[in-house]
Amino acid sequence: MDGKVVVITGAGSGIGRELAREAARRGARLALSDVDVDGLAETVRLVGAETSAEVHSDRLDVTEQAAVAEYAGRVVDQFGVVNLVVNNAGIAFTGSVEQSGYKDIARVMDVDYWGVVHGTKEFLPHLIASGDGHIVNISSIFAILSVPTQNAYNAAKAAVQQFTESLRMEMLAAGHPVDVTCVHPGGIRTAVARSAGAAEGLDSATFATIFDAKFARTEASTAARVILDGVERRRARVLVGPDAHVIDALVRLFPAGYQKGTVAVSRHFGVV
Repeated sequence: MDGKVVVITGAGSGIGRELAREAARRGARLALSDVDVDGLAETVRLVGAETSAEVHSDRLDVTEQAAVAEYAGRVVDQFGVVNLVVNNAGIAFTGSVEQSGYKDIARVMDVDYWGVVHGTKEFLPHLIASGDGHIVNISSIFAILSVPTQNAYNAAKAAVQQFTESLRMEMLAAGHPVDVTCVHPGGIRTAVARSAGAAEGLDSATFATIFDAKFARTEASTAARVILDGVERRRARVLVGPDAHVIDALVRLFPAGYQKGTVAVSRHFGVV
């Protein structure tokens, strides 16, 4: 990764911030973006305090295709090349299908799925041109195991998985010099659950408290190391956290049966 240009969206906190710090330690040059300019500035400060990495940061809303297209061109102008793009930006929303509004579901899909599509399509020509490109799309273990009240998030992350796997096959078939990796984090200690929206009458803080206390067992810094190790090994699929490995095996063994167990666990914790 030494000297490579690494683009990371959603770099203002959580996994995105730790990816930036870890990539900088490995010698990368960074193009960082987020809608949270204060969080992004803190990431830049941390990277600067720890390394001498070249860093450019920009406010970017990944739901805006034209803005992402302009940003991709600006990154190439600044660095001359792009080697690795990590489509990491994401949000969550708590609410049953019955409770959730169309706008609530659409917002999650816009950020979590279309943000990945925009980042992939706008940077892909530059990655091909680099001769040594790599796209990393952050899905979730919730793409493999769905949970109640997270239907929009489940759907968006499953769409990211299928989109990414299709892209990998297309790059292989075309002989393009671009590796593609789909990442499935398990319970990671980030702010995504705490900052999630919620349907009227629900308190997303309840879900966030349960998630953080019972399921978020892996530090974001550990997740970043696992992800970048997978990138350096050119892996197609990266599971992050011991829970992700357990859940992946569980769903393979009980593809329909796991659902009753998940409902029982959700009722136990008062999620449904």
